[in-house]
Amino acid sequence: MNWKKRFSVLAALVILLLSTSVPAAGAKPALEFDPDDFVREVTNPYFPLKPGTTFIYKGESEGSPTRQVMKVTNKTKKIMGVTTTVVHDLAYEDGVLIEETFDWFAQDEDGNVWYFGEDTKEYNENGNVVSTEGSWQAGVDDAKPGIIMLANPAKGKKYKQEVAPGVAEDTAQVIGYKDSFCVPYKCFTKVLVIKEWTPLEKGFVEHKYYARGVGFIYAVLVKGGEEELGLVRVKR
Repeated sequence: MNWKKRFSVLAALVILLLSTSVPAAGAKPALEFDPDDFVREVTNPYFPLKPGTTFIYKGESEGSPTRQVMKVTNKTKKIMGVTTTVVHDLAYEDGVLIEETFDWFAQDEDGNVWYFGEDTKEYNENGNVVSTEGSWQAGVDDAKPGIIMLANPAKGKKYKQEVAPGVAEDTAQVIGYKDSFCVPYKCFTKVLVIKEWTPLEKGFVEHKYYARGVGFIYAVLVKGGEEELGLVRVKR
């Protein structure tokens, strides 16, 4: 990457991390990306997305059993000129599908993984779509890309994961690292722990755990309810 391209990526990241302003209605996104600053594959060690990989999680939400299936598809979607990797999520509660989501991610040449939005649907017990609340796409209606995983997650670092005013505004902060942590799938070392919250749902705080070479392995609500989810299987 030449110095001009590197400056454009770093400048965009600095703006995202430090800015707390909300753009005026109808304004264009503040962040502009050069597609050449992005790589084709998402290889960040704490958030690798290898097409064809499926992650299966099991847990509990307010006493009800839950299951989540996350598949890294072979599909891509171009957003703001950037080719993103499409991830398909299925969430079940008591054995019934309650939510289906398509997420869009891309990695820049420095190793930061950007989140370009999601297409989400909530279902009722009869399999009918009852809501698409939370759906957003970078570059549409003032939404901007967020960061889902930093290239160098330093303790205390705070950043925005979703930047869609009034729709999705998740924020994260690096808590630090655990020497070891076990989930049903296996035990890991040097596990990254991240705190997440959103001003749209005050009173809820979640901790997420990430393992090198695998990615997301565990989540637990530490404020606002009783909910946890852990990795039980990886299919490659």
